[in-house]
Amino acid sequence: MTALMERLGLGGREMTASGHSKNFVLKVVQPGLVGLMDGSVSTLAPLFATAFATRDPRITFLVGLAAAVGAAISMGFSEGLSDDGTLTGRGHPFLRGTITGVATFVGGILHTLPFLIPHVSLALYVAFGVVGVELLAISFIRYRYFEMSFFMSAVQVILGGALVFASGILIGSA
Repeated sequence: MTALMERLGLGGREMTASGHSKNFVLKVVQPGLVGLMDGSVSTLAPLFATAFATRDPRITFLVGLAAAVGAAISMGFSEGLSDDGTLTGRGHPFLRGTITGVATFVGGILHTLPFLIPHVSLALYVAFGVVGVELLAISFIRYRYFEMSFFMSAVQVILGGALVFASGILIGSA
């Protein structure tokens, strides 16, 4: 596996203090984490605002899907166009953009899928739980690859998510 990662330019012999290939962290984990964070957090406000404003799970699902797709395209292009990789060594822009875009979509669609449930109240409870799992997963990735305290990572990620989540509920309830 290590040899394959090196051949693809995603791994290397230089390791981080946590024992991971520096190239893998820079070229795969970091763009994936940025996408996952953006998709998980940026789609919360429109999704929950729509759910609280309309109480219609179908409309909420469509808004969440549109937000996830739009965020994925935007983040994929942003990451790919922000750096050609030669100066920073962060890898090929197409690969980074693809990783970021896919991760953004995953982060945005996971808490949108519960709105396929025809009862908005149940869908909201399931989506709340999914958001919690997403934020904990992001915290774990930060802990695992970026050598930070899991507790501090969770506090930071959950605080950011809670602010966006609350804004969506407040706007949707107005």
